[in-house]
Amino acid sequence: MEKFKYAVYAIVERTEQIGSRMQIFDIVIISLIISNSIAVVAEPSIRDADILYWLRIFEIFSVAVFTVEYLLRVWVADLQYNHMPKWKARMHYVVSPIALIDVLAVLPFYIPFLVVVDLRVLRLFRIFRLLRILKMNRYTTALVNVVKVLKNKAEQLVSSFFVIIVLMIIASVLMFDIENNAQPDKFVSVFDAMWWSVSTLTTVGYGDIYPITAFGKVMAAIIAILGVGIVSIPTGIIASGFIEQIQQKKASTRKCPHCGRDIDD
Repeated sequence: MEKFKYAVYAIVERTEQIGSRMQIFDIVIISLIISNSIAVVAEPSIRDADILYWLRIFEIFSVAVFTVEYLLRVWVADLQYNHMPKWKARMHYVVSPIALIDVLAVLPFYIPFLVVVDLRVLRLFRIFRLLRILKMNRYTTALVNVVKVLKNKAEQLVSSFFVIIVLMIIASVLMFDIENNAQPDKFVSVFDAMWWSVSTLTTVGYGDIYPITAFGKVMAAIIAILGVGIVSIPTGIIASGFIEQIQQKKASTRKCPHCGRDIDD
């Protein structure tokens, strides 16, 4: 039984012992995740009863696979956290973010069987099915790298967003004071001006609200130019984070003298 458990652990938790069974498991799960995401997006526009029936069958099959996958991960959690008692290791896994995503991904299917739910609320819960795409985080290093970069650069990102929000508020108040008398139907309140400042700072410029006074146009030009630089700050921070991540990976990777493959330290 222990041998079987270790085999399951090697498959579901992507250990270093890469084998064909693990690759097949990954391909099946990734295919299901992508197919479910497509089904969730397409389902509201489908009117054919036969197609909806097969989509329902596919939903039941997918939930069954995802549920078994989740239970297997809980079962082998004591091997992943082998420094903890078995019950504590499993509880530690159950409350982890990735495990909670797994639960939320299948929860909409089980809710009607557990409690009586209004259909409108049930439709809202079914949106959680889209969370299944977040399960891809396990099977691709790209998403893992994104999360690491956001964690490493969290302080700088928060600071840059704070600067953007302050500038947006200042621009909104100034533009409201300048344009309110000239366009009382457009700049009704500071919140209307805030909508204008968001579209201007992000360089989207929908054109539904814009200044018509000379002073307002000058102010809008200054804010638009500032927006190009300030809104690009988070992009630069994230880009530098990715560069640092790549450099760290290269520094911690060495070549096997026999086969030439990368060996992570």
